[in-house]
Amino acid sequence: MTIATVLLFVVFVSLGRWQWGRAEQKRLLWDDFARGVDAARVIDARSLAAWPRYQHVELRGHWRAQQQFLLDNRIVDGAAGYEALTPFELSDGRWLLIDRGWLRFNGRREQLPDVTMSDAPTGVVALRGRLDVLPSAGLASGRAPPPTRGPWPRVTSYPHMEELSAALGRPLQTRILLLDAADAQGYVRRWQPPGVPPDTHWSYAIQWWCFAALLLVLYVVLNTRRTTAA
Repeated sequence: MTIATVLLFVVFVSLGRWQWGRAEQKRLLWDDFARGVDAARVIDARSLAAWPRYQHVELRGHWRAQQQFLLDNRIVDGAAGYEALTPFELSDGRWLLIDRGWLRFNGRREQLPDVTMSDAPTGVVALRGRLDVLPSAGLASGRAPPPTRGPWPRVTSYPHMEELSAALGRPLQTRILLLDAADAQGYVRRWQPPGVPPDTHWSYAIQWWCFAALLLVLYVVLNTRRTTAA
């Protein structure tokens, strides 16, 4: 009984520390997201990877919407759908993907949502949004790179940027842009940091530590009764 108590106590304390560490990581991430609402900074010649994640930026260039990707398995309000990733050519010739937001899955895999941009401006346009990275899968089995051949748009799930570049036939920046909700060329956009907020992890940590404390109380009580009975 003593050995089992010690082992469970160590497990509960370790799980609490792990959740507390996760909470601190999430706090930093959410703080970065909150700071990103500052005035938009104009993209310059620096690599987009050098800019902070979630930085609010403004960029100029042309839509290249003939070839688009649909990020699969994206959930909004409990409903499944896609996020539209549309190429955009910056004024200096670099290309990056613009996440134009979420579209609901219509229940038929063979019938993809219409993401054509027939009404998009053909000249130079200015876009605003937040810099981000592609979403990553918790398990490798959840990944599905885009096909390199076939009609557009092409469905993919948790791709790597190199795979998107290969399918597009053009090098892409390592960052994507989460298009501002005010832009008319997008869909549902309620951007927030990935995962649950840090408060949830703090709550989990406290719960695990409460389990550890309760385990010690039970151990003392049970052993006190045994001693008294003897």
